[in-house]
Amino acid sequence: MTKRAAPGEIQTVRGAISPSDLGFTLPHEHTKVSLWHIQGRWDYWELIGEEPRILEELGAYATAGGRALVDLTLDGIGRDLPRLARISEATKLHIIGGAGWYRTAYYPPEARIDHRTTDNLADEIVREFTDGVPGPNGPVRPGIIGEIGTDKPWVTAQEERVFRAAARAAKRTGAAVTTHAVQSDVGLAQLTILEDEGLDPARIVIGHCDSYPRIEHWREIVRRGATVEADFLGMSFTPLERAGEPKVIELLKQLIDEGFASQIMLSQDVCHDSQLLSYGGNGYTYLQKTFLPRLLAAGMDQKAIDQITVKNPARVLTLVNPSA
Repeated sequence: MTKRAAPGEIQTVRGAISPSDLGFTLPHEHTKVSLWHIQGRWDYWELIGEEPRILEELGAYATAGGRALVDLTLDGIGRDLPRLARISEATKLHIIGGAGWYRTAYYPPEARIDHRTTDNLADEIVREFTDGVPGPNGPVRPGIIGEIGTDKPWVTAQEERVFRAAARAAKRTGAAVTTHAVQSDVGLAQLTILEDEGLDPARIVIGHCDSYPRIEHWREIVRRGATVEADFLGMSFTPLERAGEPKVIELLKQLIDEGFASQIMLSQDVCHDSQLLSYGGNGYTYLQKTFLPRLLAAGMDQKAIDQITVKNPARVLTLVNPSA
């Protein structure tokens, strides 16, 4: 029976841990995800997630100093919390699972997002945090809400309902909300909805900010108290990903120089087989082996890197006292 986390603790798929035990963390990843099954998508975008291969890949991450990983795969794209508990046990990594619903195209029909009230959706998320989902060794609980996202550079009516449900559930559970916001300033619209529900911006992470590398956008997120997450690091699917890293480093340094080191997180969003080391990709170790050394070479100090990769994920993942 896994222990349910209390305020001040972090909920992993194997139970509660102290924030001081978390260590180096990748806050936005996947170990299995299917995205190409929706109508109109033909690009075979999938991380198959065979366990022997994933265990090897995560073993490389642990060997490089990784201690924890947040798997944000949700229902509709392959979530399996008991599987994550099994992987966590095998690798000894702290793994945190997500809760909620991804974005419009991927809402599973059985979720009936357009037929349910916001409070009813929130209740379901809260039940997972309190009761967990059934697993062979007892209930397995998520530790964060997300990734909650938008398909386009705007928020649809159904997506707004999910965002409001996520905020209400976050207030009731003390969990944070992490989002999917790509290639536009839609993250600010997401932030506005979550704030409108009374969620403390310190409990909000706006994801994929490096897909929209504009300082005014990043600065507005942190100015409002939320966390900027650059999590496409090491990707090479688009021209921006292949050639945009110097700009991302420039923006990170700028935010840190302006005093926002405590509101930045970094990850790699492994979500495709081609990203794995065994298929010629960067695996889960790009941050440690390539990107962080480049930050140091660009003048960032180790103290800031430790803040971003250890302290900030611990703060976000630590449950706070429910406020509603």
